Amino acid sequence: MDAFYASVELLRYPDLKGQPVVIGGGRRHQPELLADGTRRYSKLATYTGRGVITTATYAARDLGVHSGMGLMKAALRAPQAVLLPVDFEQYRHYSRRFKAAVAELTPVIEDRGIDEIYIDLTEHPGAQDSVAHDPFGGVRAIALDIKNNVRRATGLSCSIGITPNKLLSKIASDLDKPDGLTLLTHEDLPDRIWPLPVRRINGIGPKAAAKLAALEIHTIAELAACERPWLVAHFGRSYGSWLHDAAHGVDERPVSTRSEPVSMSRETTFDRDLHAKRDRSELSAVFTQLVEQVAVDLQRKGYEGRTIGIKLRFDDFKTVTRDMTIALPTAEATTIRLAAGLCLKRVDLSKRIRLLGVRVSALRRAAAMA
Repeated sequence: MDAFYASVELLRYPDLKGQPVVIGGGRRHQPELLADGTRRYSKLATYTGRGVITTATYAARDLGVHSGMGLMKAALRAPQAVLLPVDFEQYRHYSRRFKAAVAELTPVIEDRGIDEIYIDLTEHPGAQDSVAHDPFGGVRAIALDIKNNVRRATGLSCSIGITPNKLLSKIASDLDKPDGLTLLTHEDLPDRIWPLPVRRINGIGPKAAAKLAALEIHTIAELAACERPWLVAHFGRSYGSWLHDAAHGVDERPVSTRSEPVSMSRETTFDRDLHAKRDRSELSAVFTQLVEQVAVDLQRKGYEGRTIGIKLRFDDFKTVTRDMTIALPTAEATTIRLAAGLCLKRVDLSKRIRLLGVRVSALRRAAAMA
């Protein structure tokens, strides 16, 4: 989906269409309805706090702001951008509608989160057909039907990448946003994929990209030029081999119509840095709330887990994690809090805390105990 959260908000506030809009505020940034029927919106210029951008309209992105950026930093680049609060209930509603619209046309779907899916059209009727002089006319027509059905169901646009595998489709879906439809074969790699930076490959994160940059590898073309043994020597057998395959557009992963979560977590960034002793009561309340939220998530989705962990980010932006594995899987808040508390005792808490998180992993279906 294209700038999903922001696009959902523009349905609610159509007068903001074409303007730079940032999603990431709190309840205090709710638009104010005036007596004349117009609305007064919060602007980034007046924002103070620790929040980060959840997403932004393309007009805002043109000003240099993007998801994950701190709102205070974004305010320096785009002070007049409109700031709207996050409304996850509304986003989940539109997520269900867009996925249902796709499922009406093709059932082989892998859910990849609130605004993204993979679809396998290999066996779909007509997908392999030529239309006129276009050997890919059949699959293009299906993609257009999907786009149109999503728009009818939601009023929103989506971008589709049609390629031989999931890795390339992930890249292709971003090439012609918004409202894009991009079809690539392996023959298109040199022109469309190889000139891109290595970070465009899903699975190459900041650390791997930094290591590649230190080795003078910046583009996918430069990565593709590396021999597999050389990459294995520098990155290990598994990841080095994967890097070689990814650069050449090789990905054998099937579209999985049923996926199980690996973990469930909750975290929060504080409006001000908190000290473990001086702000103990406030930290304890937040810690308990995070534990209870994770427990509710587990119980609502029918999972329990054995590995409980915590995440801390300090005022110097250093991030620390600790975890422990308990004897029996649980989804109970009291058990999770006890284990997470033991994890906290293994951390030096002398520095002020910026972020706190709680995580439960090694999940299994709760019904497995029956």
